[in-house]
Amino acid sequence: MDVDHLLQLDEQVRKIKTELQEIVTEKNKAGKAIARIKGADERNQAIAQMSTLKEREGKLNGQLAELEPQVKELLLNMPQPAHPSAPVGSDAGGNVEVSRWGTVPQFDFTPKDHVALGNALGIIDMERGVKLSGARNYLLRGKGALLHQAVLKLAHDMMVAKGFEPLTVPVLTREETFVGTGWFPEGRGQVYEIPADELFLVGTAEVPATSLYMDEILDEGELPKKFVAQSLCFRREAGAAGQDTYGLYRMHQFEKVEQVIICRDDLEEAEKWHQHMVDNAEEVLRQMELPYRVVEICTGDMGMAKYRMYDIETYMPSRGGYCETHSASNLRDFQARRLNLRYRDRNRKIHFCFTMNNTVIASPRILIALLELNQNADGSINIPEALRPYMQGKDVIK
Repeated sequence: MDVDHLLQLDEQVRKIKTELQEIVTEKNKAGKAIARIKGADERNQAIAQMSTLKEREGKLNGQLAELEPQVKELLLNMPQPAHPSAPVGSDAGGNVEVSRWGTVPQFDFTPKDHVALGNALGIIDMERGVKLSGARNYLLRGKGALLHQAVLKLAHDMMVAKGFEPLTVPVLTREETFVGTGWFPEGRGQVYEIPADELFLVGTAEVPATSLYMDEILDEGELPKKFVAQSLCFRREAGAAGQDTYGLYRMHQFEKVEQVIICRDDLEEAEKWHQHMVDNAEEVLRQMELPYRVVEICTGDMGMAKYRMYDIETYMPSRGGYCETHSASNLRDFQARRLNLRYRDRNRKIHFCFTMNNTVIASPRILIALLELNQNADGSINIPEALRPYMQGKDVIK
């Protein structure tokens, strides 16, 4: 990002706007003077001066129309400075493991991957999913569909019990919600567009939930806002290749339970809520008895909008290690400024809010770990105890 070029353009825009304001003042003066002038020569001279001012005004407005979009584009692509203690790195290789939980099971038989298990049990139907909708689509059937819903329901119920307000959000939203949350312009290529209606399919409930109060001023007493939203999510996954395209790992459509917090512009408070979100996601995985690790994302891997970011990676045998299932991001006021999301403090002063978000659970990706880690030699799947109430009391899928 060429910051010097941005500052140079911004300075030009400011000078032009200052001169335009001066021209408006001069025009007002000249207009009043013309009305009082009686002599023809003086009157014609004043009219000529007014004409010169209008001509200059037109040129400046033309320059402004050319420069302002350039400034806006540069600003929209300006990354946020990362947290001082964030790991420095150019890509995922610079990410740092923070902690691990759980034990990876050792099988005394040759384990199958989730696709083989799902096919044999009749709970995953990739073939017909592709027939209906093309590559990277799927069908969950019978107990597979029940398990998918059980995971989501467990996570949603836990978040509501923790005091998060449940939301049912639209999954088709306007362009300004994507620009405001930082998905556009950087991630536009991953989003499905509905041109006829000027709407876009969300890739996460973060987009509508964070945009809920855009262009509004909240009262400090209303904060923090804590939301949990379950929604369908859609992503083009352009560029995904290799192992990521196999099975249920990277699909065009999935469901996610997302947590969003909007708080005061207080770094200490934001850090506290950010960690709270990570703790919530970890709790869901522990309830399902799935081994995972927490990773702090480095500067080059976390995207332009993030101030600090953690991923949670769950162990997946068929993929040979820990793989991302959750992302937790603290965005400070990056989104709030773009969304014009503000609050008024006790002294009536206006501030931009801080926002953060985190996956509570996303499915069907998490089913990879659930099926593969809980398989038996006969191909059946043990259901973790926490999910059984949502599975009609069943403890195994045969």
